Amino acid sequence: MEPTGLPANSWNGIRRLAARLTRHIDGVLLGIVLALMVVGLAVLFSASNANLARVSGQLVNLLVGLAVMWTFANVPPHYLMRYAVPLYVLGMLLLVCVAAFGEVVNGARRWLYVGLTRIQPSELMKIAVPLMMAWYFERYEATLKLRNYTAAVVLLAVPVGFIARQPDLGTALLIAASGFYVLFLAGLSWRVIAGLAVAGAGSLPLLWSTLHDYQRQRILTLIDPMQDPLGAGYHTIQSTIAVGSGGVIGKGWLKGTQAHLDFIPERTTDFIFAVYSEEFGLLGNLVLLVLFMLVIARGLVITANAPTLFTRLLAGAVTLTFFTYAFVNMGMVSGLLPVVGVPLPLMSYGGTSLVTICLGFGILMSIQTHKKLVQT
Repeated sequence: MEPTGLPANSWNGIRRLAARLTRHIDGVLLGIVLALMVVGLAVLFSASNANLARVSGQLVNLLVGLAVMWTFANVPPHYLMRYAVPLYVLGMLLLVCVAAFGEVVNGARRWLYVGLTRIQPSELMKIAVPLMMAWYFERYEATLKLRNYTAAVVLLAVPVGFIARQPDLGTALLIAASGFYVLFLAGLSWRVIAGLAVAGAGSLPLLWSTLHDYQRQRILTLIDPMQDPLGAGYHTIQSTIAVGSGGVIGKGWLKGTQAHLDFIPERTTDFIFAVYSEEFGLLGNLVLLVLFMLVIARGLVITANAPTLFTRLLAGAVTLTFFTYAFVNMGMVSGLLPVVGVPLPLMSYGGTSLVTICLGFGILMSIQTHKKLVQT
């Protein structure tokens, strides 16, 4: 008999089942992700004024995200490569449908009704674009030339352009960043990158003329939020006050005045970092940064050990896109970047972006745990 009272054969069966279910799970990455999820639930409980319905809803989102992570961790990378082109084509068709007859919500045409539900195709492209670009570079690995990089830029620019016109600048920037990471990891010359940077800087006046009024206002507000303290600058002013008022050790869990007196807007979603900073202070922020850096470090280790160009590019894009999520959100809340709709990964309330991020982690785990099969 085992210590639990179960017969030995039953106990061994349970252990074999557990080993089978977790054999493609990277324990290190899962542990850090779970820690961030627990912190996120605690902060959400405070930010929502102890709204159990909202917390339980997020718990369901987390469980769905973990299920998606487990599913994709068990999908071998060569299966992902097989579906890269169909997934990209499907995403592009959906973006065209959104542009043609998508639903307009708050002045943006981002949603599409499919049957009885509503989907946001731009979320699909967060995975489809780097997957497609990694597949493309894998196919032409032996003969990579400048024209291949040009074709990859086109594969990136078309969906980014569609999404930016919705308008959804935050998602467009995230997808553009993920595509750039693939280009960089695929060996794009530093001279070309420098040339693109110079060309981008030179085109800023033209880009300024193409921005929507609210997007221009966000950039101007970043420079001087006090020009409209009760309007466009309100988010930035209140979030920076919350971050600064936390001090070194913070005001304590559930004791943040900016949040509980309703000064912080969108405090359970895009600005949840302001609530965290006020309640846990500088020391809490350092702990959170360490957790984020551990996720990124683990992802980069998986990237470095990936056995093929496809898996290396895909793992690097997933890891660095996670970094972009965290960097942009924290910079936005701290007043260092313009306000864009980018959530804090694994902490902000919401299901769509959370599932996308967990899907990416599942891909990382798949690359890590299937690499021996690929090598042999």
